[in-house]
Amino acid sequence: MTTPDPAEGTLSTRVSPPAVATVPPARPGLTWRPLRRSDVPALGALVAACENIDDPPYRTTPAELDEALFDGADRDPESNTLAAVTDGGELVAYGRVRVLPGDERIVRAFLGGGVHPSARRDHLGTEILTWQVDRARQALAATGKDVPMRIATYVDDGMTDHAHLLGRAGFAPLRYYTDMRRDLSLPVPAPTPLDGSLSLEPWTEELDDHIRQAHNEAFADHWGSEPQTPETWKEGDAHFAPEWSFIVMDRSTDRTRIAGYLISGRYEQDWDALGYTVGYTDLLGVRRDWRGRRVATALLGAAMRAYAASGVQYAGLGVDTDNPTGAFGLYERLGYTATRGSALYTIEL
Repeated sequence: MTTPDPAEGTLSTRVSPPAVATVPPARPGLTWRPLRRSDVPALGALVAACENIDDPPYRTTPAELDEALFDGADRDPESNTLAAVTDGGELVAYGRVRVLPGDERIVRAFLGGGVHPSARRDHLGTEILTWQVDRARQALAATGKDVPMRIATYVDDGMTDHAHLLGRAGFAPLRYYTDMRRDLSLPVPAPTPLDGSLSLEPWTEELDDHIRQAHNEAFADHWGSEPQTPETWKEGDAHFAPEWSFIVMDRSTDRTRIAGYLISGRYEQDWDALGYTVGYTDLLGVRRDWRGRRVATALLGAAMRAYAASGVQYAGLGVDTDNPTGAFGLYERLGYTATRGSALYTIEL
C-alpha cells in the first residue's frame, strides 16, 4: 500500500473531518458519554471481561488504563473517549482516540476500545468505530500538519470478528508483527566480545534522555517510526525494568556516544495468561554508525543473562516481520521462536 502524497490534496480534503463526530443513537437503559477518571475501576472490569474471552497475550491493569486515558498534556478524554453506560453504572463498551504529539513524517491517530462479550451482537462495536473514525479525522485535521496521515489500530491473531469489523469500515492490514520467545532453561549466550572502544554497561537514569535521542536516530529509517518526545518516552514506566536494561557506549572520545540500547519491561500481570514468566525486551536499537559490530547481539545476550538470573523462564520480544535490519534472523540465531502475532490495520489519508 502506498502512502498518500500530501501534494495530492489539501489537508482538509485528504482527511475530510466531519463537523460533528457521529455519536451512536440513544438506546433504552444506555447512555453515551465521555469517560471520567472515576470510571477506571468499571473500565478495568470491562477490559478484563473482554480479555478473558479474547485471550490476547497480555492483560491490561486499571493503572495502565488510567495512564493511557488521563495522564499527559495531549490527553483529552472529554473529546477523545466515548463509553456506553447502563442505568446501573456498568460500562458495556468504550472507544478512545489518540493522536501522538511527536509525529512528524506521518501523523497517526490510534484507536482502542472494546465491547463486553455479552453485548457484542448489539452492533455497539460498529457504532463506536464510526464515532472513532470521525473523531480521528477531526483530531488529525486539527494538528495542521500537512503530511500523510494514518488512522490505525492493532489486531491480535485470532480476532477475526474485529478484523472483519475494521474491513467493513474501510481499514486494511498494512503491517504484520510477530511475538517471539526464548527458553532460558537452555544455555544462554556467553558475553559477546566488543571491539575497540565499545563497552556494554547497565542503564542509568543520567543517560536516559541520551538513550531517547539515540532511539530516535536509530529508528529514523524504520517503517512507521516517529520521534519520541520526552513525555512519550516515559510512558509505561511502571513496568520498566532498569535491572534488565543495558546500553553499549563508545568510549573513544570524552563525548557521550550511545551505540545501542536495550530497554526491558516486567509485565507480571501477563504471566498467568501466557502460562510462563518472561523478561520482555521493549526496545532494541543500534545507531547506524555502529551497525555490523555485534552491538545488538551483545545487548540481547546481556538481557537474557539478566532475565535468567532473576528466575524468569523466557526472554520475549516483538518484531516487525518486514524489519529491514535482519532482526528476525538474528533473533532466530539466538534461539527465539515465534509464538503469535498481530497486524496493524489502517486507513491511509
